[in-house]
Amino acid sequence: MTTIGITGGIGSGKSVVSALFRVSGVPVYDADSESKRLLVTSSDIRRSLTALLGPAIYRPDDGTLDRALMASLIFRDADLLRRVNAIIHPAVGRHFDDWRRRLTSPLCALESAILFESGFDRRTDLQLMVYAPEPIRLQRVIARDGAAEADVRRRMAGQWSDERKAALSDAVITNDGTSALIPQVETFLRGLR
Repeated sequence: MTTIGITGGIGSGKSVVSALFRVSGVPVYDADSESKRLLVTSSDIRRSLTALLGPAIYRPDDGTLDRALMASLIFRDADLLRRVNAIIHPAVGRHFDDWRRRLTSPLCALESAILFESGFDRRTDLQLMVYAPEPIRLQRVIARDGAAEADVRRRMAGQWSDERKAALSDAVITNDGTSALIPQVETFLRGLR
């Protein structure tokens, strides 16, 4: 089975490309969504995060993760962020491996904004980057999340640059609102079949 890693900066359109993969019959694992789910459902992650960040990291009333508290702790302490990632990334990787083992299709994909940063690229055979110019990405995220521009820019600054991701990718799809996206995805997939 060939595994494709789909990555790109925030607001680039990774999810749109993943949806087009699914429509084309390619199963896609969304690492971001699955990691959010595992943060709540995995007893191993819960135990490790509680030991590292304290019991207040999970709300006592409903057991959900206090994301605002976690963000306030890890985004001002690089070592703590590294330690949290060392808990979450391996668990997501194992979950992806289990998901992939159950598939029977000749292709599958792993969507992750931090494909390279997390090491998930080592689980893929090819890396596909979705590119959109920064001003377009900024507009998309503000409209999608209702976030302040400064917050979006801060999130963008925390990600690897498009140039760095493109240099490590086997292919780049442009999602700038003017380049036809569907033909690019079809051409990419046709080259694999």
